[in-house]
Amino acid sequence: MKKIPMAMTGLLLSSSMALQAVEPMSVEPDSERRPFAMSVKTNMLYDLLALPNIGAEVYLGQDWSVAADWMYGWWSNRGKHRYWRAYGGNIGVRWWIGENRNASIRQGHHLGVSAGVVTYDFEWGGTGYMGGRPHGTLWDRCNYTASVEYGYALPVSRRLNLDFSIGVGYLGGRYIKYEPQGDNYVCRATRRLNWVGPVKLEIALVWLLGRDNYNSK
Repeated sequence: MKKIPMAMTGLLLSSSMALQAVEPMSVEPDSERRPFAMSVKTNMLYDLLALPNIGAEVYLGQDWSVAADWMYGWWSNRGKHRYWRAYGGNIGVRWWIGENRNASIRQGHHLGVSAGVVTYDFEWGGTGYMGGRPHGTLWDRCNYTASVEYGYALPVSRRLNLDFSIGVGYLGGRYIKYEPQGDNYVCRATRRLNWVGPVKLEIALVWLLGRDNYNSK
């Protein structure tokens, strides 16, 4: 039997020690990865008022989410001087609290802050009210809001939730009070709007999206 040279023996021992020192790379199992989760929703109160709207919410970690929504309704019957027009949107951050929250599905209580813009033109055959200045940019025509919110979300089916929320804060800007006269509209006053109180009310139907974003009960 041939003897292994001492130099070769030392090389083999060094290689063996090096292999033992290298730890295998840890691969995060799919089950432990944080799943992507979001939702699409509509405020049914606005829908009942003929103001179509849509919103989206992206969930960040276990406790936080970012939400945004937009509404647009531009109805008119010029012959009878009837206008029902409004559009605008909000963006906000929510903090989910309570025992029902988890990494993907949002149920239970939430607190939040939001800010938004809105413009409008409401008239029903008589005195009309128009937000901002007509024929300007969006920022000329809009009023603006800032609020703190409280809400509660509950499941109604595997992929649907109902979300009840209310926002209290500030609504500000300018609006025009006008009167229709024949085919013309006469401005009666331009006033400053400073409202402190409820500025947002929502009963939202929420559609849960994402591989693991569904109600188990």
